[in-house]
Amino acid sequence: MDDGRKIAHIPKESWPSFTWYAIEFAIVLAICMLVAREVVGTLTELSPEIQNYIWWGITGLIFLAWYIGIRGFILKKKILRNRY
Repeated sequence: MDDGRKIAHIPKESWPSFTWYAIEFAIVLAICMLVAREVVGTLTELSPEIQNYIWWGITGLIFLAWYIGIRGFILKKKILRNRY
């Protein structure tokens, strides 16, 4: 029985956990930028400088909403944990 444990593949030990955070960061940032692009694309009557401020504002708000609101409070609830 000990021989099987030595050769077993354990993903937690072989895959660095920080890469999941990097993948999540890239996905959240891409979604933020795409949503902001679509919203700012409808505001053609504004100057490019104002559109830039709106673009960064929307990107920042969605980003903060995910990391502080959704991930910080909703995904940290005890009911969502798989610990026994």
